[in-house]
Amino acid sequence: MQTYLVGGAVRDKLLGLAVKDRDWVVVGATPDDMRAKGFKQVGADFPVFLHPKTGEEYALARTERKQGRGYHGFTVYSAPDVTLEEDLKRRDLTINAMAETEDGRLVDPFHGYADLDQKRLRHVSEAFAEDPLRILRTARFAARLQPMGFTVCQQTMSLMRTMVSLGELADLVPERVWQEVQRSLHERAPGVFFDVLRELGALDILIPELAREQTFRAGLQALHCMHRMNGTTAQRFASLLSAVPEPTAVHRTKAMKSPNDCRDMTHLVCLFMHRLAIHETRTVTPEDIMELLDKADLWRRPERFEQLLDTLACTTGAELAELIGKLRLAAQSAQDVSPQDLLKQGFHGKELGEAIRNERLARITQVLTP
Repeated sequence: MQTYLVGGAVRDKLLGLAVKDRDWVVVGATPDDMRAKGFKQVGADFPVFLHPKTGEEYALARTERKQGRGYHGFTVYSAPDVTLEEDLKRRDLTINAMAETEDGRLVDPFHGYADLDQKRLRHVSEAFAEDPLRILRTARFAARLQPMGFTVCQQTMSLMRTMVSLGELADLVPERVWQEVQRSLHERAPGVFFDVLRELGALDILIPELAREQTFRAGLQALHCMHRMNGTTAQRFASLLSAVPEPTAVHRTKAMKSPNDCRDMTHLVCLFMHRLAIHETRTVTPEDIMELLDKADLWRRPERFEQLLDTLACTTGAELAELIGKLRLAAQSAQDVSPQDLLKQGFHGKELGEAIRNERLARITQVLTP
């Protein structure tokens, strides 16, 4: 029974990056052996165990064979006779297919260390083509490591193009696609993820709304801005889709099964982009501002409204900066209206609602008056 540190922990250690999670492979053991040592088994598809003290994952060495289409179309074989090299061979990229022995010796049967040195993302074997999710994972690693000079090698790009042309992406379930997109939005160079997918022809399948060059470049520019502002996932995804018509953008968020906050922010950003473009051509009125504040549900969701304005600052041009500034000031002034003060003045029921609205309009008018 031998234990090896594998995957990302080895890669990041060699790159001089902080190691966040450590995964282990155990060779020469059975599930009974692991349980006898106090490990707790998790997962029904293949034997993975949690260390009784550290909680880190220890997986028995295994091989996989593609038997059908989709995520569940794999047959997993795990037994004491599976070697470390056989286990590493089933991984995606060579830089993720290295291991370290308990005494610190590097095990590198597929030359991942050389690829680290050459700053190259390269697939381990032709088995890469058995899982289309690896296209997204490779693009995500490109987004993470591109600032360090890494690129995807041409052989791997060619293999992924073939996978796309064969329709392999159709087997991906939306939840798994969204998981990779969400993680990529927070990588060091998030735009690289979408650049790689576009070069492969995969973006036309996964997010066809970004097919037009102008829409794609506008989305990437907004995403880069939001990344510099350390925006939330919802802000980043809404920025990416900001140049897409609102109904189409919202449809994409639903099709990808993104969380509700991503759907809501995308709806508001695209809606405001359209409305602000209209107001740019004529004088904005207090009623226009009030309508926008109502649409954003400012009165119940002030924090989200601030996030919306920050996002719009990235998705609009300098010509709308003044209008966004007026929106911000108007919102702050209108929020200061106190229903309690109006109650004390004798307003109740329907009259109270009208009084609140009139007072908010008056304050917005004051903000807009030169």
